[in-house]
Amino acid sequence: MNCELLATCSALGYLEGDTYHKEADCLESVKDLIRFLRYEDDTRDVRQQLGEGHIVEHDLLPIITQHGHDKTLFDACLRLMVNLTQPAILCFGKVPDDPMFRHHFLKVTSHLQAYKEAFATEKVFGILSETLYNLLQMEWEQRQEEDNLLIERILMLVRNVLHVPADPLEEKKVDDDASVHDRLLWAIHMSGFDDLVKFLASAQSEQQWSMHVLEIISLMFRDQTPDILVSAGHARSAEEKQRDASELEGLRQREQAEKRSRTLQRGNRHSRFGGSFVVKGLKAIGDNDLIYHRNVNNFKNYTHDVGKAVRRVPRRNRQAPEFVAKRRSALNVRLFLREFCLDFLENCYNRLMYIVKESLIREESQEHDETYYLWALSFFMAFNRGNNFRADLVSETMSTRTFHFMERNITNYYEMLLTDRKEATSWSRRMHLALKAYQELLMTVNEMDRSQDESILHSANVIKSNIFYLMEYREIFLTLLRKYDGTTQPRSYLKDLVESTHLFLRMLERFSKGRRNLVVQKKRVKRKKSRGEKKQPVGGRTPEALADIWKIVEGQLKGIKFQLSESLTEHIVPFDAASETPLEEQRTEAMVRVQDALQAQLGPEALGLLRAAREVWPEGDVFGSTDVVPEEELELLKQILHAELPRSAPPETQIEEDDEDGAELEEEEELEAVQVSETEFKFLDFIKKFANPSIVRPYLLLLKSYSTNTPHTNHCIVRMLHRVAFDLKMDALLYQLSVFHLFNKILSDAAASSYKELVTFAKYVLSRFFSLAATNNKAYVELLFWKNVGAVREMTEGYGKDRVENMAAWTEEEEQELRTLYEEHRHSEVPDIVETLLPLLSNSTRIRRQVVTQLVRMGLVDSAKELKKPKKGTAIVLWTEDQEEELQMLYEEYKDSDDVLGNILKKLTAKRSRARVVDKLLSMGLVSERRELYKKRSRSSHPKTSATQISEEEFIAGLTEDFPDESLNRGEDESEESEEDDEEEMKEKQNAGSRTEQSFVSEGEQRTNFGGMVTALHERGMSEALGWLQRCLDRAAKAREDDGFSQAAPLVPLSETCEDAMEDKSFHKLLRKLGMQAPANEQETFWRIPAKISPSQLRRVAASLSQNLDESKGEKVLVEEVSPPEEPQSEASDSQRENALKELLVARKRKRLSNKDEAHQDMEGADSSFERPQEMFKGSRVLDDEEAEDDGFSTAPEMEKNSEADSDEENISAPVKRRRKMLVIDDEDD
Repeated sequence: MNCELLATCSALGYLEGDTYHKEADCLESVKDLIRFLRYEDDTRDVRQQLGEGHIVEHDLLPIITQHGHDKTLFDACLRLMVNLTQPAILCFGKVPDDPMFRHHFLKVTSHLQAYKEAFATEKVFGILSETLYNLLQMEWEQRQEEDNLLIERILMLVRNVLHVPADPLEEKKVDDDASVHDRLLWAIHMSGFDDLVKFLASAQSEQQWSMHVLEIISLMFRDQTPDILVSAGHARSAEEKQRDASELEGLRQREQAEKRSRTLQRGNRHSRFGGSFVVKGLKAIGDNDLIYHRNVNNFKNYTHDVGKAVRRVPRRNRQAPEFVAKRRSALNVRLFLREFCLDFLENCYNRLMYIVKESLIREESQEHDETYYLWALSFFMAFNRGNNFRADLVSETMSTRTFHFMERNITNYYEMLLTDRKEATSWSRRMHLALKAYQELLMTVNEMDRSQDESILHSANVIKSNIFYLMEYREIFLTLLRKYDGTTQPRSYLKDLVESTHLFLRMLERFSKGRRNLVVQKKRVKRKKSRGEKKQPVGGRTPEALADIWKIVEGQLKGIKFQLSESLTEHIVPFDAASETPLEEQRTEAMVRVQDALQAQLGPEALGLLRAAREVWPEGDVFGSTDVVPEEELELLKQILHAELPRSAPPETQIEEDDEDGAELEEEEELEAVQVSETEFKFLDFIKKFANPSIVRPYLLLLKSYSTNTPHTNHCIVRMLHRVAFDLKMDALLYQLSVFHLFNKILSDAAASSYKELVTFAKYVLSRFFSLAATNNKAYVELLFWKNVGAVREMTEGYGKDRVENMAAWTEEEEQELRTLYEEHRHSEVPDIVETLLPLLSNSTRIRRQVVTQLVRMGLVDSAKELKKPKKGTAIVLWTEDQEEELQMLYEEYKDSDDVLGNILKKLTAKRSRARVVDKLLSMGLVSERRELYKKRSRSSHPKTSATQISEEEFIAGLTEDFPDESLNRGEDESEESEEDDEEEMKEKQNAGSRTEQSFVSEGEQRTNFGGMVTALHERGMSEALGWLQRCLDRAAKAREDDGFSQAAPLVPLSETCEDAMEDKSFHKLLRKLGMQAPANEQETFWRIPAKISPSQLRRVAASLSQNLDESKGEKVLVEEVSPPEEPQSEASDSQRENALKELLVARKRKRLSNKDEAHQDMEGADSSFERPQEMFKGSRVLDDEEAEDDGFSTAPEMEKNSEADSDEENISAPVKRRRKMLVIDDEDD
């Protein structure tokens, strides 16, 4: 030891018996040792010397146990021990490859193991627990920074000691014996430190230590498995006994078989001399037969490799090492850990996992801390599943969000496994941990699916719906199996992967069987297919063709006298503002667009582009000078048409990746985008993705260790191979020599009776192969190769020409029929001649591919490309003059109908898409904006009943339904809102499957619709609930005005009356009328005020709700609902009622006109009167009619006064809804 270190250690004190006597300068010596450690070299020499001097066992631990009252000394010793117990992997950064540094690494590790054994006493953890307890008793406001540091150092010291690995050479312990780690755990338990750990995990004020707590817990259970802890203290179950008995029976059968084989090897006459034998049929190095010089009984095990040097396997090709096997601790330790698990799940798990997850998402933790979260999730959920499963104990980690977190980590670990090859082992372990957590999530969902509780079953169905719907969750196991690499991922990882895949497929199969039409998300890769250079059409750029084009264009321009319509000039933009190309560089592209318009014989469009480009790029007079005359423009357009302009590469057509007809074209493809769609899920189609050699090979690799696998693992392997071989009829995928060698090993195994599933499946595959070999003489050669789906089909159905010959041959009559039909229709203008011929053939079983192949073989067409399916969509681009006239006539005919665009599309002769018709209507100037073409919705909310039960309101509606323009009954504000509603309706129709929201109706309709509802609810005693609803709307409007943004606000009832109202169906109907949003799913409880409602709309609804409420309370208006009479009314009473209602309407109209004239005269007479409120005329419109010049309508408040007076005079009751409605009465109706 270094002399300075030796002197410093001597100055600490000395141990006499069990008493430690510290020196006067003990504190300074501890600080000096800390300083020495700060300046140690790369070999960690100071750390090694202090370890060899047993400074921790003989000095530091006695100081903190006997002189713990000295807080300063205790703190310093704690700092020193945290440094000395630091893991060796952190000291050196990684496990050194250099032999010298590897030696120092092992030395430091051996010192750490000695420290761990010294800490395994109740006295040491007693003082640590007492100190930590006193610190935790203090309120967090009273704690100083030193107190928090001391808490953290105690937790780090315990973490470091628990992290020390066991020494397998020194601790040659059997199961149920106490190791050093077990003694350390027992000391933690006896000192009460485990209770402090549970307190830190559950206390809300101590959540800053959550990651330290999770590390300590994971290290405490490092050598344990959930199954062992669940069964601790309980008798073995019948299943465990059966499993042990079957394993013992297999070993006994194998031993008896070996005895029988040894007995058969011994002959009747024992030969003391070896002898030499000639092996017939087995060639030696030369042409002679092999001479065997050993005992004949051992010839069965002879190979040509006997005596050869074993070939060394390169390190990069070696199998990944397995992790250290788990051991079973002493019984008292297992019982203590079991009780710890129960308390932790009951009081700590959900809270701790939530805090740790949030810190991981926010990246507040250290690197790779998520591995502790993954371990805790898999361990405690497995323990809960085995020990009287309760879903509420692990509810925090049972969500789709957790599945997403696991899937993201698995993907990230795999990417790092490929990129960081030096740390491949570490990334592989992390990936295995994430896979175990994902597997445990699936097993817990499967356990929830077997529960008797309806709420738990519903939650399980929700989670399964989410993970089965998304493609990432469905195909994660496909990806992991395809990417399995035995050099970096151990056999235990493959075992867990196979079992997880088996569980997932079983759950998916059961889930899909219970539903007829299961819709899932599908992602398809859209690819660019480069078709090479586009061939110019024959004669496209010849001088003759250009001359003909110019004659047409020149005639068009002279016909319009170089005058362009406003609709054409408004929509022409010569540049692309969203393009990344600078504006100055788009000049050439504008010139090309002008040339394209000329070649398409669109003279007006080309002239408009030229003039628009001249305004954008006036410099240089490239597009002509500003004072150019029409003749000069004509000459400039001619020069542009004949010019050879530089063109960019033609736009590449995006074609979805589809195998129906794309097999005939050989084109280069490169990845471009991913298209998400929904499709109907079929389980058998999903299983077909597993019929791949890259997926089957890992299963067969794991099957090689069938004798050491668990029965469940062997069952998972056989079930997958059975799905491929039997369900998919792809047994030829297993026709491989190594697979047959493995089957032979299984069939000849002495304990084959223990593997009945394996034996049955192997016999099935072999029998199928020998049946195929009887008809296919190349089957034995195929055994040498792995086969894909195409090779399997060739092997079973025939190779190349043989398969074509096996197809149904064409007879002479059929060929003649095909030739005749083709000659008849070849000159017809049908888009797809093959589809035309198929229904005309006498043999209806022919498919498109067969017809195309036969046409090519008969020489009727040169290539199959000529008969390719046409692309979907209309190929019509240009509009002729006749078609434009037809479109204009149709628009004039249907412009007043409810569905203008729909009627035009039905009557058009040349069928075009909706978008092209809309664009053409806009370009022709027939409509100014798209919303004019939206389908008009009916505003009537109450359908008519029988004629004998017609009400006054329905009669009024019948009088006004002859007016073509419904919007005349509403104000401008309401008209704008209806147009917006129509826009939203069009968007909702285009987005199929999207979630629909209730539209917010206008004020006039609200007061008309829910006036009767408010009155009825008031009569039922719900006035308090209505007032609460009004206050909620006012508060929401004020909050949205203050915050400046809107978000959905829940309607939370705070009294029993309001809660009862929120459960009433009539109150729900009122909320829907107001546009409130019902709970969308099981995770929402309250109704919500949608975010799309503006504050002004909320205030108007609250005001109208209040007005209706006041009217119903004060009984200012006489309200009588028209109910159907008990007896049928006579025709005379109906005619009298009709005449009375007509007289009532005439009286009202006259009174409105008189009020309107008086108001008009008052406004002209005095300027001051113009400042008064003008609600009477707000939102109203006047109709100018030649026959009725004085027609008009007033607002709702004015209507109320008139209706009250008239109602009193006529003594005819009318509903409240009539008072809100504005009427326009024609003189003819009078």
